[in-house]
Amino acid sequence: MPETVFIRTFGCQMNLADSDLIRSMLAGDGYRMTDDESVADIVLLNTCAVRENAVGKIMNHLDALKGRKRARPGLLVGVIGCVPQYYREKMFDMSEVIDFLGGPDSYRHLSSLIDAAREGRRSADLEFVPDETYADIEPWRSGRISAFLPVMRGCNNMCAFCVVPFTRGRERSRPQQSVLDEVKRLSLAGYREVTLLGQNVNSYMDHASGTSFAGLLEQVSQAAPGMRIRFTTSHPKDISRSLVEVIARYSNVCNALHLPVQSGSSRMLDIMNRGHDRSEYLERIAMIRELVPGIALSTDLIAGFCGETEADHHETLSLLEEVRYDYAYTFYYSVRPGTSAASRLEDSVPLDEKKRRLSEIIELQNRISSEQFAGDIGRELDVLAESESKRSSRQLMGRSDTNRVVVFDRGAFNPGNEVRVRIDAATSATLIGSPVKS
Repeated sequence: MPETVFIRTFGCQMNLADSDLIRSMLAGDGYRMTDDESVADIVLLNTCAVRENAVGKIMNHLDALKGRKRARPGLLVGVIGCVPQYYREKMFDMSEVIDFLGGPDSYRHLSSLIDAAREGRRSADLEFVPDETYADIEPWRSGRISAFLPVMRGCNNMCAFCVVPFTRGRERSRPQQSVLDEVKRLSLAGYREVTLLGQNVNSYMDHASGTSFAGLLEQVSQAAPGMRIRFTTSHPKDISRSLVEVIARYSNVCNALHLPVQSGSSRMLDIMNRGHDRSEYLERIAMIRELVPGIALSTDLIAGFCGETEADHHETLSLLEEVRYDYAYTFYYSVRPGTSAASRLEDSVPLDEKKRRLSEIIELQNRISSEQFAGDIGRELDVLAESESKRSSRQLMGRSDTNRVVVFDRGAFNPGNEVRVRIDAATSATLIGSPVKS
Protein backbone atom coordinates (compact mmCIF):
# COMPACT_ATOMS: atom_id res chain seq x y z
CA MET A 1 0.00 0.00 0.00
CA PRO A 2 1.57 3.34 -1.02
CA GLU A 3 2.28 5.80 1.75
CA THR A 4 0.01 8.84 1.91
CA VAL A 5 1.30 12.42 1.99
CA PHE A 6 -0.42 15.52 3.34
CA ILE A 7 0.99 18.97 2.51
CA ARG A 8 0.12 22.04 4.55
CA THR A 9 1.14 25.24 2.78
CA PHE A 10 2.04 28.46 4.57
CA GLY A 11 2.68 31.84 2.99
CA CYS A 12 2.68 33.17 -0.52
CA GLN A 13 1.31 32.16 -3.91
CA MET A 14 4.75 30.84 -4.85
CA ASN A 15 4.52 28.35 -1.99
CA LEU A 16 1.09 27.26 -3.21
CA ALA A 17 2.56 26.68 -6.67
CA ASP A 18 5.51 24.79 -5.16
CA SER A 19 3.12 22.50 -3.29
CA ASP A 20 1.49 21.58 -6.60
CA LEU A 21 4.93 20.72 -7.99
CA ILE A 22 5.73 18.61 -4.93
CA ARG A 23 2.45 16.69 -5.22
CA SER A 24 3.27 15.92 -8.83
CA MET A 25 6.80 14.70 -8.10
CA LEU A 26 5.81 12.57 -5.11
CA ALA A 27 2.86 11.06 -6.99
CA GLY A 28 5.33 10.15 -9.74
CA ASP A 29 7.44 8.40 -7.10
CA GLY A 30 4.48 6.28 -6.01
CA TYR A 31 3.08 8.21 -3.05
CA ARG A 32 -0.63 8.95 -2.64
CA MET A 33 -1.82 12.45 -1.83
CA THR A 34 -4.44 13.09 0.84
CA ASP A 35 -6.36 16.15 2.01
CA ASP A 36 -6.82 14.62 5.47
CA GLU A 37 -3.82 15.26 7.71
CA SER A 38 -5.10 12.81 10.33
CA VAL A 39 -4.66 9.77 8.05
CA ALA A 40 -1.35 10.76 6.44
CA ASP A 41 1.81 8.70 6.81
CA ILE A 42 3.91 11.75 5.94
CA VAL A 43 3.13 15.37 6.80
CA LEU A 44 4.98 18.08 4.89
CA LEU A 45 4.91 21.69 6.06
CA ASN A 46 5.77 23.97 3.14
CA THR A 47 6.87 27.11 4.93
CA CYS A 48 7.35 30.87 4.66
CA ALA A 49 10.03 32.83 6.55
CA VAL A 50 9.24 36.39 5.46
CA ARG A 51 7.55 37.41 8.72
CA GLU A 52 8.35 36.39 12.28
CA ASN A 53 4.69 35.59 12.96
CA ALA A 54 4.69 33.20 9.97
CA VAL A 55 7.45 31.20 11.64
CA GLY A 56 5.42 31.21 14.86
CA LYS A 57 2.48 29.59 13.07
CA ILE A 58 4.73 26.81 11.81
CA MET A 59 6.18 26.16 15.28
CA ASN A 60 2.67 26.02 16.72
CA HIS A 61 1.72 23.42 14.14
CA LEU A 62 4.80 21.36 14.92
CA ASP A 63 3.83 21.43 18.60
CA ALA A 64 0.36 20.20 17.64
CA LEU A 65 1.93 17.26 15.79
CA LYS A 66 3.72 15.97 18.91
CA GLY A 67 0.68 14.09 20.20
CA ARG A 68 -0.07 12.61 16.79
CA LYS A 69 3.50 11.31 16.48
CA ARG A 70 3.24 9.67 19.91
CA ALA A 71 -0.01 7.99 18.85
CA ARG A 72 1.44 6.98 15.46
CA PRO A 73 5.18 6.28 15.84
CA GLY A 74 5.56 5.71 12.09
CA LEU A 75 4.38 9.21 11.17
CA LEU A 76 7.06 11.28 9.44
CA VAL A 77 7.16 15.08 9.53
CA GLY A 78 9.15 17.10 7.02
CA VAL A 79 9.63 20.86 7.05
CA ILE A 80 10.36 22.23 3.60
CA GLY A 81 10.56 25.58 1.86
CA CYS A 82 11.93 28.88 3.14
CA VAL A 83 12.02 28.35 6.92
CA PRO A 84 14.51 25.42 6.90
CA GLN A 85 16.51 27.19 4.20
CA TYR A 86 16.69 30.18 6.55
CA TYR A 87 17.46 28.36 9.81
CA ARG A 88 19.30 25.44 8.18
CA GLU A 89 20.21 22.39 10.32
CA LYS A 90 19.54 24.19 13.62
CA MET A 91 15.89 23.76 12.66
CA PHE A 92 16.20 20.22 14.03
CA ASP A 93 16.89 21.69 17.48
CA MET A 94 13.73 23.83 17.28
CA SER A 95 11.38 20.82 17.28
CA GLU A 96 11.88 17.17 18.11
CA VAL A 97 9.09 16.10 15.74
CA ILE A 98 11.00 17.09 12.57
CA ASP A 99 12.33 14.09 10.65
CA PHE A 100 13.80 15.82 7.60
CA LEU A 101 14.35 19.26 6.04
CA GLY A 102 14.29 20.47 2.46
CA GLY A 103 14.86 23.88 0.92
CA PRO A 104 13.06 25.31 -2.14
CA ASP A 105 15.60 23.78 -4.56
CA SER A 106 15.45 20.27 -3.03
CA TYR A 107 12.03 19.07 -4.12
CA ARG A 108 13.32 16.56 -6.66
CA HIS A 109 15.03 14.77 -3.75
CA LEU A 110 12.15 14.56 -1.28
CA SER A 111 11.74 10.81 -1.80
CA SER A 112 15.37 10.29 -0.77
CA LEU A 113 14.85 12.40 2.35
CA ILE A 114 11.76 10.33 3.21
CA ASP A 115 13.71 7.09 2.69
CA ALA A 116 16.47 8.32 5.01
CA ALA A 117 13.91 9.27 7.66
CA ARG A 118 12.34 5.81 7.43
CA GLU A 119 15.80 4.43 8.23
CA GLY A 120 15.98 6.64 11.32
CA ARG A 121 18.28 9.33 9.94
CA ARG A 122 17.42 13.02 10.25
CA SER A 123 18.66 14.46 6.99
CA ALA A 124 18.53 17.81 5.22
CA ASP A 125 18.93 19.03 1.64
CA LEU A 126 19.43 22.79 1.78
CA GLU A 127 21.67 23.43 -1.21
CA PHE A 128 20.86 26.12 -3.76
CA VAL A 129 20.68 24.91 -7.36
CA PRO A 130 21.40 27.99 -9.51
CA ASP A 131 19.55 26.73 -12.59
CA GLU A 132 16.60 25.00 -10.91
CA THR A 133 13.24 26.24 -12.21
CA TYR A 134 11.25 22.93 -12.22
CA ALA A 135 10.28 23.87 -15.79
CA ASP A 136 9.94 20.20 -16.81
CA ILE A 137 7.49 19.30 -14.01
CA GLU A 138 3.76 19.32 -14.76
CA PRO A 139 2.11 20.46 -11.52
CA TRP A 140 -0.63 18.52 -9.74
CA ARG A 141 -3.63 20.83 -10.03
CA SER A 142 -6.90 20.21 -8.21
CA GLY A 143 -9.04 23.04 -9.62
CA ARG A 144 -10.06 23.95 -13.13
CA ILE A 145 -10.57 27.71 -12.85
CA SER A 146 -7.40 29.53 -11.78
CA ALA A 147 -3.76 28.43 -11.82
CA PHE A 148 -0.46 29.79 -10.55
CA LEU A 149 2.49 29.52 -12.93
CA PRO A 150 5.98 30.47 -11.67
CA VAL A 151 8.05 32.06 -14.44
CA MET A 152 11.12 32.76 -12.32
CA ARG A 153 12.55 31.96 -8.91
CA GLY A 154 14.79 33.79 -6.47
CA CYS A 155 15.62 37.48 -6.04
CA ASN A 156 18.73 39.61 -6.60
CA ASN A 157 17.43 42.64 -4.71
CA MET A 158 18.87 43.06 -1.24
CA CYS A 159 16.16 45.02 0.55
CA ALA A 160 17.36 45.58 4.10
CA PHE A 161 14.38 43.87 5.75
CA CYS A 162 13.95 40.87 3.45
CA VAL A 163 15.07 37.25 3.79
CA VAL A 164 14.00 36.13 0.29
CA PRO A 165 17.50 36.29 -1.29
CA PHE A 166 18.71 34.02 1.52
CA THR A 167 15.80 31.57 1.33
CA ARG A 168 15.13 31.47 -2.44
CA GLY A 169 18.59 32.21 -3.83
CA ARG A 170 19.57 34.16 -6.91
CA GLU A 171 17.20 34.97 -9.75
CA ARG A 172 16.75 32.39 -12.47
CA SER A 173 14.13 32.54 -15.21
CA ARG A 174 12.17 29.70 -16.73
CA PRO A 175 12.55 29.29 -20.51
CA GLN A 176 9.82 31.21 -22.30
CA GLN A 177 8.75 28.24 -24.41
CA SER A 178 8.07 26.11 -21.35
CA VAL A 179 5.89 28.93 -19.96
CA LEU A 180 3.97 29.23 -23.22
CA ASP A 181 3.53 25.46 -23.49
CA GLU A 182 2.08 25.27 -19.98
CA VAL A 183 -0.24 28.22 -20.61
CA LYS A 184 -1.56 26.49 -23.72
CA ARG A 185 -2.13 23.26 -21.79
CA LEU A 186 -4.03 25.18 -19.13
CA SER A 187 -6.17 26.85 -21.77
CA LEU A 188 -6.97 23.54 -23.46
CA ALA A 189 -7.85 22.04 -20.06
CA GLY A 190 -10.48 24.74 -19.56
CA TYR A 191 -8.73 27.01 -17.07
CA ARG A 192 -10.11 30.53 -17.10
CA GLU A 193 -7.27 32.41 -15.44
CA VAL A 194 -3.52 32.13 -14.88
CA THR A 195 -1.27 34.17 -12.60
CA LEU A 196 2.41 34.42 -13.59
CA LEU A 197 4.58 34.37 -10.47
CA GLY A 198 8.02 35.59 -9.47
CA GLN A 199 9.61 37.33 -6.51
CA ASN A 200 10.23 40.16 -9.00
CA VAL A 201 8.63 39.32 -12.34
CA ASN A 202 10.03 42.51 -13.87
CA SER A 203 13.47 40.88 -13.77
CA TYR A 204 12.37 37.95 -15.94
CA MET A 205 14.74 37.33 -18.84
CA ASP A 206 14.90 34.43 -21.26
CA HIS A 207 18.58 34.68 -22.12
CA ALA A 208 18.34 32.43 -25.18
CA SER A 209 15.90 34.75 -26.93
CA GLY A 210 16.41 38.01 -25.04
CA THR A 211 12.72 38.07 -24.09
CA SER A 212 11.90 40.36 -21.16
CA PHE A 213 8.85 40.06 -18.95
CA ALA A 214 6.95 42.52 -21.14
CA GLY A 215 7.62 40.26 -24.12
CA LEU A 216 6.67 37.14 -22.19
CA LEU A 217 3.41 38.69 -20.96
CA GLU A 218 2.51 39.68 -24.51
CA GLN A 219 3.18 36.17 -25.81
CA VAL A 220 1.18 34.60 -22.97
CA SER A 221 -1.79 36.87 -23.69
CA GLN A 222 -1.65 35.91 -27.36
CA ALA A 223 -1.25 32.18 -26.59
CA ALA A 224 -4.40 32.10 -24.42
CA PRO A 225 -6.78 34.84 -25.60
CA GLY A 226 -9.69 33.25 -23.75
CA MET A 227 -7.94 33.31 -20.35
CA ARG A 228 -7.49 36.12 -17.89
CA ILE A 229 -3.80 36.84 -17.30
CA ARG A 230 -2.50 38.22 -14.01
CA PHE A 231 1.02 38.53 -12.61
CA THR A 232 2.79 39.31 -9.33
CA THR A 233 5.03 40.71 -7.88
CA SER A 234 6.51 43.82 -9.51
CA HIS A 235 9.35 45.87 -8.02
CA PRO A 236 8.78 49.62 -8.48
CA LYS A 237 12.36 50.31 -9.57
CA ASP A 238 12.11 47.80 -12.43
CA ILE A 239 8.61 48.25 -13.81
CA SER A 240 8.83 49.41 -17.42
CA ARG A 241 6.66 51.45 -19.73
CA SER A 242 6.74 48.57 -22.23
CA LEU A 243 5.20 46.24 -19.63
CA VAL A 244 2.41 48.69 -18.82
CA GLU A 245 1.77 49.13 -22.55
CA VAL A 246 1.13 45.38 -22.80
CA ILE A 247 -1.44 45.65 -19.99
CA ALA A 248 -3.10 48.47 -21.93
CA ARG A 249 -2.96 46.67 -25.28
CA TYR A 250 -4.44 43.27 -24.38
CA SER A 251 -7.94 42.98 -22.97
CA ASN A 252 -7.25 39.63 -21.33
CA VAL A 253 -4.37 41.05 -19.24
CA CYS A 254 -6.14 42.19 -16.08
CA ASN A 255 -6.14 45.82 -15.05
CA ALA A 256 -4.71 45.25 -11.59
CA LEU A 257 -1.13 45.76 -10.45
CA HIS A 258 0.55 44.97 -7.13
CA LEU A 259 3.40 47.44 -6.62
CA PRO A 260 4.94 47.17 -3.13
CA VAL A 261 6.28 50.48 -1.80
CA GLN A 262 6.95 49.58 1.88
CA SER A 263 7.16 53.26 2.97
CA GLY A 264 6.08 56.68 1.77
CA SER A 265 9.26 58.33 3.05
CA SER A 266 12.23 58.73 0.70
CA ARG A 267 14.55 58.64 3.72
CA MET A 268 13.15 55.28 4.78
CA LEU A 269 13.22 53.91 1.24
CA ASP A 270 16.93 54.71 1.10
CA ILE A 271 17.56 52.99 4.45
CA MET A 272 15.54 50.01 3.20
CA ASN A 273 17.71 49.86 0.05
CA ARG A 274 14.65 49.89 -2.20
CA GLY A 275 16.39 51.49 -5.17
CA HIS A 276 13.90 54.34 -5.67
CA ASP A 277 12.55 57.32 -3.76
CA ARG A 278 9.01 58.61 -3.24
CA SER A 279 8.99 60.90 -6.28
CA GLU A 280 10.26 58.14 -8.58
CA TYR A 281 7.55 55.83 -7.27
CA LEU A 282 4.88 58.43 -7.90
CA GLU A 283 6.24 59.03 -11.40
CA ARG A 284 5.71 55.33 -12.14
CA ILE A 285 2.19 55.50 -10.69
CA ALA A 286 1.42 58.46 -12.97
CA MET A 287 2.78 56.58 -15.99
CA ILE A 288 0.72 53.50 -15.16
CA ARG A 289 -2.50 55.48 -14.74
CA GLU A 290 -1.85 57.47 -17.91
CA LEU A 291 -1.54 54.27 -19.96
CA VAL A 292 -4.19 52.22 -18.13
CA PRO A 293 -6.93 54.53 -16.80
CA GLY A 294 -8.96 52.82 -14.11
CA ILE A 295 -6.26 50.30 -13.18
CA ALA A 296 -6.50 49.04 -9.59
CA LEU A 297 -3.34 49.26 -7.51
CA SER A 298 -2.31 47.45 -4.34
CA THR A 299 0.84 47.55 -2.25
CA ASP A 300 2.83 46.32 0.78
CA LEU A 301 3.67 48.58 3.73
CA ILE A 302 5.92 48.18 6.79
CA ALA A 303 5.23 50.24 9.91
CA GLY A 304 8.02 51.08 12.35
CA PHE A 305 11.10 50.11 10.32
CA CYS A 306 14.48 50.92 11.85
CA GLY A 307 14.81 54.63 12.54
CA GLU A 308 11.34 55.55 11.32
CA THR A 309 10.19 58.85 12.82
CA GLU A 310 6.69 60.19 13.23
CA ALA A 311 7.35 62.41 10.20
CA ASP A 312 8.31 59.35 8.13
CA HIS A 313 5.12 57.64 9.25
CA HIS A 314 3.04 60.62 8.15
CA GLU A 315 4.77 60.46 4.76
CA THR A 316 3.40 56.93 4.44
CA LEU A 317 -0.10 58.11 5.37
CA SER A 318 0.11 60.92 2.83
CA LEU A 319 1.23 58.45 0.13
CA LEU A 320 -1.86 56.36 0.81
CA GLU A 321 -4.02 59.45 0.35
CA GLU A 322 -2.24 60.38 -2.88
CA VAL A 323 -2.10 56.96 -4.60
CA ARG A 324 -5.40 55.60 -3.24
CA TYR A 325 -4.74 51.86 -3.39
CA ASP A 326 -7.52 49.30 -3.53
CA TYR A 327 -5.87 47.45 -0.68
CA ALA A 328 -2.56 47.09 1.13
CA TYR A 329 -0.81 44.21 2.88
CA THR A 330 0.43 45.85 6.06
CA PHE A 331 2.83 44.68 8.77
CA TYR A 332 4.85 46.12 11.58
CA TYR A 333 8.58 45.53 11.33
CA SER A 334 10.11 42.48 12.95
CA VAL A 335 13.84 41.78 12.89
CA ARG A 336 14.86 38.95 10.58
CA PRO A 337 18.34 37.66 11.50
CA GLY A 338 20.73 37.56 8.58
CA THR A 339 19.30 40.59 6.81
CA SER A 340 21.34 43.79 6.50
CA ALA A 341 18.86 45.58 8.78
CA ALA A 342 19.55 43.06 11.53
CA SER A 343 23.32 43.47 11.25
CA ARG A 344 23.70 47.22 10.72
CA LEU A 345 20.52 48.98 11.92
CA GLU A 346 18.93 49.45 15.31
CA ASP A 347 15.36 48.25 15.77
CA SER A 348 14.64 51.58 17.42
CA VAL A 349 10.84 51.90 17.26
CA PRO A 350 9.12 50.44 20.36
CA LEU A 351 6.62 47.66 19.70
CA ASP A 352 3.63 49.61 21.01
CA GLU A 353 4.56 52.50 18.70
CA LYS A 354 4.85 50.11 15.73
CA LYS A 355 1.40 48.78 16.49
CA ARG A 356 -0.05 52.29 16.80
CA ARG A 357 1.37 53.34 13.46
CA LEU A 358 0.18 50.12 11.84
CA SER A 359 -3.29 50.71 13.24
CA GLU A 360 -3.36 54.20 11.73
CA ILE A 361 -2.25 52.82 8.34
CA ILE A 362 -4.94 50.14 8.42
CA GLU A 363 -7.65 52.60 9.48
CA LEU A 364 -6.78 55.00 6.67
CA GLN A 365 -6.48 52.27 4.05
CA ASN A 366 -9.84 50.81 5.08
CA ARG A 367 -11.45 54.22 4.51
CA ILE A 368 -9.78 54.59 1.12
CA SER A 369 -10.74 51.03 0.13
CA SER A 370 -14.36 51.74 1.08
CA GLU A 371 -14.35 54.85 -1.09
CA GLN A 372 -12.67 53.06 -3.99
CA PHE A 373 -15.09 50.14 -3.90
CA ALA A 374 -18.12 52.43 -3.50
CA GLY A 375 -17.17 53.93 -6.85
CA ASP A 376 -18.30 50.70 -8.51
CA ILE A 377 -21.87 50.91 -7.16
CA GLY A 378 -24.24 51.10 -10.11
CA ARG A 379 -21.67 49.78 -12.58
CA GLU A 380 -21.79 46.47 -14.45
CA LEU A 381 -18.65 44.34 -14.17
CA ASP A 382 -17.53 41.09 -15.76
CA VAL A 383 -16.85 38.72 -12.87
CA LEU A 384 -15.11 35.35 -13.03
CA ALA A 385 -16.91 33.16 -10.49
CA GLU A 386 -14.37 31.21 -8.39
CA SER A 387 -16.39 29.45 -5.70
CA GLU A 388 -19.52 29.45 -3.61
CA SER A 389 -19.72 32.30 -1.13
CA LYS A 390 -18.58 31.33 2.38
CA ARG A 391 -21.89 32.55 3.79
CA SER A 392 -24.35 30.89 1.41
CA SER A 393 -24.38 28.30 -1.36
CA ARG A 394 -26.97 30.50 -3.04
CA GLN A 395 -24.29 33.07 -3.74
CA LEU A 396 -21.03 32.93 -5.68
CA MET A 397 -17.74 34.70 -5.05
CA GLY A 398 -15.56 35.90 -7.90
CA ARG A 399 -13.23 38.68 -8.99
CA SER A 400 -13.50 41.52 -11.42
CA ASP A 401 -10.86 42.40 -13.99
CA THR A 402 -9.46 44.81 -11.40
CA ASN A 403 -9.16 41.97 -8.85
CA ARG A 404 -11.99 43.25 -6.65
CA VAL A 405 -13.87 40.51 -4.80
CA VAL A 406 -17.52 40.34 -5.87
CA VAL A 407 -20.29 38.35 -4.16
CA PHE A 408 -23.50 37.92 -6.14
CA ASP A 409 -26.69 35.87 -6.32
CA ARG A 410 -25.97 32.50 -7.86
CA GLY A 411 -29.03 31.98 -10.01
CA ALA A 412 -28.17 29.48 -12.76
CA PHE A 413 -24.40 30.17 -12.64
CA ASN A 414 -21.54 28.01 -11.34
CA PRO A 415 -17.87 28.50 -10.49
CA GLY A 416 -15.92 28.97 -13.70
CA ASN A 417 -18.63 31.05 -15.38
CA GLU A 418 -17.93 34.64 -16.34
CA VAL A 419 -20.93 36.65 -15.24
CA ARG A 420 -22.03 40.20 -15.92
CA VAL A 421 -22.86 41.62 -12.48
CA ARG A 422 -24.49 44.90 -11.51
CA ILE A 423 -22.93 46.25 -8.30
CA ASP A 424 -25.54 47.20 -5.70
CA ALA A 425 -23.43 47.75 -2.57
CA ALA A 426 -19.84 47.73 -1.32
CA THR A 427 -17.72 47.33 1.80
CA SER A 428 -14.01 48.08 2.20
CA ALA A 429 -13.17 44.61 0.85
CA THR A 430 -16.12 43.31 -1.15
CA LEU A 431 -18.56 44.33 -3.87
CA ILE A 432 -22.09 42.93 -3.66
CA GLY A 433 -24.25 42.60 -6.75
CA SER A 434 -26.73 40.76 -8.91
CA PRO A 435 -26.34 39.06 -12.30
CA VAL A 436 -27.52 41.18 -15.20
CA LYS A 437 -30.32 39.50 -17.12
CA SER A 438 -29.38 39.06 -20.77
